[in-house]
Amino acid sequence: MQVSVENTSALERRMTIGVPAERIETEVNKRLQQTARKAKIPGFRPGKVPMSVIRQRYEDGARQEALGDLIQATFYEAVVEQKLNPAGAPSVEPKTFEKGKDLEYIATFEVFPEFTVAGFESISVERLSADVADSDLDNMLEILRKQNVSFEVADRAAQNEDQLNIDFVGKIDGEAFAGGSATGTQLVLGSGRMIPGFEDGLVGAKAGEERVLNLTFPEDYQNLELAGKTAEFTVTVNTVSAPTLPELNETFFKQFGIKETNIEGFRTEVRKNMERELRQAIKSKVKNQVMDGLLAANPIEVPKALLENEVNRLRVQAVQQFGGNIKPDQLPAELFEEQAKRRVELGLIVAEVVKQFDLKPDDTRVRELIQEMASAYQEPEQVVAWYYKNEQQMNEVRSVVLEEQVVDTVLQKASVTDKAVSYEEAVKPVEAPQAD
Repeated sequence: MQVSVENTSALERRMTIGVPAERIETEVNKRLQQTARKAKIPGFRPGKVPMSVIRQRYEDGARQEALGDLIQATFYEAVVEQKLNPAGAPSVEPKTFEKGKDLEYIATFEVFPEFTVAGFESISVERLSADVADSDLDNMLEILRKQNVSFEVADRAAQNEDQLNIDFVGKIDGEAFAGGSATGTQLVLGSGRMIPGFEDGLVGAKAGEERVLNLTFPEDYQNLELAGKTAEFTVTVNTVSAPTLPELNETFFKQFGIKETNIEGFRTEVRKNMERELRQAIKSKVKNQVMDGLLAANPIEVPKALLENEVNRLRVQAVQQFGGNIKPDQLPAELFEEQAKRRVELGLIVAEVVKQFDLKPDDTRVRELIQEMASAYQEPEQVVAWYYKNEQQMNEVRSVVLEEQVVDTVLQKASVTDKAVSYEEAVKPVEAPQAD
């Protein structure tokens, strides 16, 4: 087998492969002999059909099959021989393809970029620290109460946080528009569910009252056909209901699947959950800074094949998340290219750090992470046992731990500043691309 390689770009390789005719004929004959043993042809007993008849009937198909398998096999042999690492399937173009002659074909493909991860010392990380104060716990209990609020019809004017049952019709230039009308819909004033001005315009309204609201859709409204346009909404208030917060009692505690029946026990459980959330938030923010730093210090070229695969994965995820009668390939690739590029770059950089420092998932950390996740459930021992019986889930946990070890490796060389903050600030999401 003859092989020659041409570098057509930083990552693209054009490889010419020659396969001797003798190897092709050997593979063709092997398939014809297999066919002869089981071929059923009128006038001949199974296994007794002359090879000339077998060749006449089946040689073309056997040759096509043999050529396809040989291209696949010899491509693999060639990349191993040339010590290349393809980043996707090759595009194959036959150069010569005649019976009785050597096969020569060209395989064009991309390779993974070769690089060494560097610049750890240039990475700056602000590592937050915080505690769950009693006031934070009190605030969380109020949030839980508000999330489980009930409403009772009230004979008074509407206030913020009241729930209104309304009918409304929206018109633009005197014409009703799609999605602009509803009947019997429930709306909590101050929830921010409707466009600016809609909920504020109903404060003070009473049951049976009709109000006309002249509003403008935001310029960045998700429906581009309505963005920036002025609409008139005629709203009829059917009922006004006042909120009633639940008492912190055994009935309330049971809604959260907590066995505790007193306020002290419930506070303890909520605090545990808050502390777990706090640890995860701090860890996530450190990780994001490390990943941002690695990307900035190690610009690399991304193979197009990997980028395309990641875009397609994000398309599928988007369809699964938002639903609708749409196929993934109908979503514009441009919507996902930036996120896909970041994911692929980070995947390559993290993999290289693992290789450079010979990192392997630490079994102790794997178990600690599983126990941390299991602690959120009523029967943590059963959750831990389930993980250890499920190899796929275990591999996912090992991947998370390995990524944490990458972060720790970088932190040993990076510039790290510790900062004490409040619980609220520590858990507040950062509006930045998430590392995967």
